[in-house]
Formats: sequence, C-alpha cells, structure tokens
Amino acid sequence: MIKDKIKKIYKGKVKNIEKVSASSYVIDIEIPERIEVTPGQFITIYCDGLTLRRPFSVFANKENIISILFKERGKGTNYIKSLKCGDEIDIIGPLGNGFTIKNKKALLIGAGIGIAPMNFLKTKLDEKGIENILAGGFLNKDEIPFNIKLDKIYTDDGSKGEGGSILNYLGVLINTFNPEIIYTCGPSIVLKTVANAGMKYNIETQVAMEKVMACGIGVCRGCVIDIKKDNKVINATVCKDGPVFLGNEVVW
Repeated sequence: MIKDKIKKIYKGKVKNIEKVSASSYVIDIEIPERIEVTPGQFITIYCDGLTLRRPFSVFANKENIISILFKERGKGTNYIKSLKCGDEIDIIGPLGNGFTIKNKKALLIGAGIGIAPMNFLKTKLDEKGIENILAGGFLNKDEIPFNIKLDKIYTDDGSKGEGGSILNYLGVLINTFNPEIIYTCGPSIVLKTVANAGMKYNIETQVAMEKVMACGIGVCRGCVIDIKKDNKVINATVCKDGPVFLGNEVVW
C-alpha cells in the first residue's frame, strides 16, 4: 500500500499556464511518464511554504500532460498562478475513484469550477462515441472558460445562454434529452438537487463531491461523509472512497 502511494509522486514541470475566464486558469503539467487517469479523479499539488497539499480535479490528460482548471482563492492557488513555464511542480496522483463510464446516453452537468472533471469526461465519452451533452452553470458570462465546449449554458444573471440557475432547468434538460445516465460535479446544493432529480426520474446519477481535504489518501479522515450501503449508514472518505459516488447513496 505504502509503495503504491509512493509511486504516485511526480516531479513535473509547468508546460503552460493560461487565464481562461475572469477568475479561472488552466495549468498544463508535464510529468516524466504517461499515466492513466479516469475522469473524476484528482491530483494534489505541493505549494511552497504550505503544509497541506491542494487537491484539484483533472481537467484533461493527454500523453504525459495533466491539466487542471482552478480559481485563485487563497495562498495555494495564488502560488500555482505565480508559476512560470519550466518551473518544477510536485504532484501526487491520480487519486480517488473516478466516474464509471457506461455506454449510455449521458447528461453531464457542471457548475462553476465543477465543470473541470465534466470537460474531461466529455472528451472520453466523445472518444468512445457515446452520445452526450454537457450543460454548464455559471454566475455570468465572464466566468465561462473559453476553452470548454458547452452544449448548454446557463448564467445566473442571464448574460449568456439561459438566465437563472442551472438547477431551474433540470426537468427541461431531462425531458428534452432523455438521458440514461447523469454525471455531475459542482457545489453540494447542485449535487443534491441533481441526485434528487435522478431518483425522481429513475436515472442513475454519479456525483463528484467537492470537499476540503488534508491528506488526500483517506488517512486523516478529514473529508468524511455519510453514505448508505446495504440499508446501513456508514462513513466514507471523499478523497479515497470517492470523490465519485452514486447520487442515491449519499446522505445529503
């Protein structure tokens, strides 16, 4: 187990960093070898001067390049934003369990920075020829990353696409597209609402949870949630048991 964890540590280099919306950036990290990453999995990055690593969902993975989408929110992301091409960057990953990709007509829902793993998932579904649409919800048009192909856009202020919260359109999306499975990532209220919609329409829903993490490998138990298994409520760690769970098994 320990040996396996050590194998996941990589000394990479910043290949590119680019601002893609009013408050978000994409950083491409070149690592020594190609690794397989499942959409929904994440990496943790060591930030100089900080004790705890910062977790980020994988935005894209091509050859030996791992990309993440992030917003500048504090010391950790400020450090990452300050990096330049060629700078060394210490990552651990891929971590956690990703989405279980099925050959089913898929509705992808991403809200805010939760659009990151949905972008990666859409790429994989497209490669497999699986029919899908990606719907994104944002505060306003300036928060929409220009490097993501979105099929449906919703902005709270109505500045682009449909006006209002994406949650107001769940019924319309489901009834119009008739998905066989739903994948989603975003704030807890989004995941809960989408999960409830999935149960209402009897559609399998997979949710990628967002949670503050410390160790990222299930040791510190700082990201524990309750889930239902075999008619029992048990503890699960978002970093190791997730971050992807079935929507109907999470105790919201």
